[in-house]
Amino acid sequence: MVIDAARVLIPSVISFVIGIALSPLLTYYLFKYRAWKKKAGKGNSMGDSNGTPLFDELHKEREVSTPRMGGIIVWASTLITALGIWLLAALFGEPFASFDFISRSQTWLPLFALAAGAAVGLIDDIFEITRSSGGLRLRWRLLVVALIGLFAGWWFYDKLDVSAIGIPFFGPFELGAFFIVFFMLVTLALYAGGVIDGIDGLAGGVFAIIFMTYAGIAFAQGQTSLAAFAATVSGALFAFLWFNIPPARFYLSETGTMALTVALAITAFSTDVLGDGVGVAVLPIIALPLTVTVATSTLQVFYKKVLKKKLFRIAPIHHHFEAIGWPAYKVTMRYWVITIIAGIFGIALALLK
Repeated sequence: MVIDAARVLIPSVISFVIGIALSPLLTYYLFKYRAWKKKAGKGNSMGDSNGTPLFDELHKEREVSTPRMGGIIVWASTLITALGIWLLAALFGEPFASFDFISRSQTWLPLFALAAGAAVGLIDDIFEITRSSGGLRLRWRLLVVALIGLFAGWWFYDKLDVSAIGIPFFGPFELGAFFIVFFMLVTLALYAGGVIDGIDGLAGGVFAIIFMTYAGIAFAQGQTSLAAFAATVSGALFAFLWFNIPPARFYLSETGTMALTVALAITAFSTDVLGDGVGVAVLPIIALPLTVTVATSTLQVFYKKVLKKKLFRIAPIHHHFEAIGWPAYKVTMRYWVITIIAGIFGIALALLK
């Protein structure tokens, strides 16, 4: 047990150290090439024909002076850690082999999803900072996420023979072939929650806690490699957070949020029936801030389209709190506390047999 815990935690520390080391270099290049948005605000990117004037007013200065693409720290640190340990294990064997968490059965798919999401998100960020018209259209980003979700769902269904999800107190609930579509929908919902990136320190802290929570669930299931992967992502996020605490040195942006949300979807499903546990049903609890983000954005659109009025001053609700006068740091820290409590409760439910 102690050795297995070390296999999970040491890669997390390594990714944190790598992230801290990479950040000054990334910062230099991001500021050198002025890697920030050329126009502040969301504009019409969220499908709102009236724009987002309140959000634009709150964030008009920081968005055109703070670099994007800080998510590079997260996925680069994770991939360097995973591939570095794997290479050292191949060259020298022990003790490095004990910490190698690249596993065909547990981590190939989440590592692939992390890299694929990072690459597409990076393209979007590059377009965002080089074109006045902004990044990739939302429909294309959604298509990429949907395709990743469909592929992963098919892999689970066809290659791993998984077609059910675990329900607390009741056991597996069979979905049949619909499992593939359900996997895609969960992935899209998580990606929608990625818009939580918008206040200094908010997304980094929330995602770090969520991934560490799933590391705990995977470890309890005996999926040590998967737990190490999730912990490594969390360690990289803590390195990002070190430089994202207000005032943020850079933003997570699309290359970070797309990579993290698609990888989180696969991690959650991997700790479900595949791990003889409950990983997906507790996802809305463990990722409560993301759930609230999606719910409040959906309600806002419904109210504006159907009832012709706003429910919140700005959606998602964390920006509503800003608009009514909460300091950004208060919103961020309270979200961290809520995520920790939700994670503890989620672990408790996930481990019930």
